[in-house]
Amino acid sequence: MARNGADILVDSLIAWGVDTVFGLPGDGINGIMEALRQRQDKIRFIQVRHEESAAFMAVGYARWTGRLGCCLATTGPGGVHLLNGLYDAKADRVPVIAITGLPYHDLTDTFTQQDVDHTRLFMDVVDYSARIMGPAHVENTVSLACRTALTRRGAALVSIPMDVQEEPENATQPSSRNVAHHTSFAKAAPEMHPTPEALDQAVQVLKQGRRIAILAGQGALGAREELIALAEKLGAPIVKALLGKGVVPDDHPLSLGGIGLLGTRPAQEAFEECDTLLIAGSTFPYIEYYPKRGQARGVQIDIDPTRIGLRFPVEVGLVADAALALAALNGRLKRQADRSFLESCQRSMAEWRGVLDRAAARTDTPMKPQRIARIVGERLAPDAIIAADSGHNTGLFARYIDMRADQLFAVSGAMASMACGLCYAIAAALAFPKRQVVAFVGDGGLSMLLGELATVVRYRLPIKIVVIKNNTLGQIKWEQMMFLGNPEHECDLQPIDFAKVAEAMGLPGFRIEDPHRCGEIVDEAFGIRGPALIEAVVDPNEPFLPPKRNEKYTKNLEHALQQGTAGAAEIGRALQEEPSRFFLRN
Repeated sequence: MARNGADILVDSLIAWGVDTVFGLPGDGINGIMEALRQRQDKIRFIQVRHEESAAFMAVGYARWTGRLGCCLATTGPGGVHLLNGLYDAKADRVPVIAITGLPYHDLTDTFTQQDVDHTRLFMDVVDYSARIMGPAHVENTVSLACRTALTRRGAALVSIPMDVQEEPENATQPSSRNVAHHTSFAKAAPEMHPTPEALDQAVQVLKQGRRIAILAGQGALGAREELIALAEKLGAPIVKALLGKGVVPDDHPLSLGGIGLLGTRPAQEAFEECDTLLIAGSTFPYIEYYPKRGQARGVQIDIDPTRIGLRFPVEVGLVADAALALAALNGRLKRQADRSFLESCQRSMAEWRGVLDRAAARTDTPMKPQRIARIVGERLAPDAIIAADSGHNTGLFARYIDMRADQLFAVSGAMASMACGLCYAIAAALAFPKRQVVAFVGDGGLSMLLGELATVVRYRLPIKIVVIKNNTLGQIKWEQMMFLGNPEHECDLQPIDFAKVAEAMGLPGFRIEDPHRCGEIVDEAFGIRGPALIEAVVDPNEPFLPPKRNEKYTKNLEHALQQGTAGAAEIGRALQEEPSRFFLRN
């Protein structure tokens, strides 16, 4: 029997290695759903409760596996809901293909029902966008969409009208130039080596450095051995952008942890004192945390030449794969004899870790959020997969949960989109069913796409969900006060009993309020074979501070508290305690 447009579409996805499609059925994609039903042995469909979740899950699946993620939505509003997740793919350079339906081909642009031109709507977010014109057009467009997403590491869109989905491929005659099957499904992944000239220039810069610091991002995730070898040779501490948290283990002697608002004091001080900066696979966006202009020379490694010098005025750009470039530099450089800069950074790091250890050990009530973060971190399996959400929980994870060598971590980086954490975790559990998967999320983010708890239950995914519940948009609250000096306004959230919600949706719910029972309850929840949710009720007034005193932020905070921020007295007391007192130290 002749294939129709939907059959060709799904067969093309399979040829490109897509084995999982995240989506929600709709009348605008019924043809595609039937094609998927007939191919269940080759490709699985994961039903979500919101199309935004489908896009986040596709992004998560691509992050965890390195393969092409795929999401599917119906015409009109279904496709519109994909946008936020696809912007996540664009911002963090993750390969995803989105498939959407369209109205009947001869009724589009006539104000028919759900008449949204997805190809125009998605133009800013995707690297490739196509409206399929007929069955003979499907293979060409889907193949190019998949290749573009993988090559440019971003999102691609293919929209197919409802009638074209069910139109047999032999119903219309292709044009004379559209030779059947002229499109190739062969994948191509070039090895990107640095040029000899750029390597020579980079070696000269690094040879002359006496206080070299390294900034490593997600582009260096596959280059751990090469990065550590070069850092050891140069006597250079490694500072990590958030998406690069897993580049080297957090407890490695060369690691100074993260940089920025969620980072560490030793990392910031290393950037303040270094005379040379080597950037490996990162475009960390907060320019104010980089070395000051004229302070340090720079070398940058990135596979995308448009990212060279994007945040910091480097002298040399190595357009190459991070592992290949770092290996080449290793072969040309000798061991730096002077280790004084590295040793100074390591002493600072030991002090920093001691401060955090003492903060995590506190048993005050209300429970301090750092306590639950540290206890969860200590109970992660050696090869655990951890997904964080965006907000106060991100900072807790960044500082208090150490990444080990074989663990994986993901968060929405450049978009910093809330509600991604549980979706990423669902994708991880589907991709790696034998590994421990933990979603470390906030109450604000989880409540946005709360329905996906039902998805966890539907597919029997043994995810452990840890919800940091402070009944407020914690990061925004502190940004209002610190960044602008304004009293907190409308950040408090109507409380939700997440443990009861979890139970209503079919998974065990636990609540932690007593810090003394924190470890006991986490052990009980983690010991369950299936999914479980832990609601950790924490102090809403625990400060969210940068790692080092910032005079502007400090004055703004004082002003905001004086102007009538709710809980000002409790916040004031917390600012006089550790770890806040250490963070506010000059």
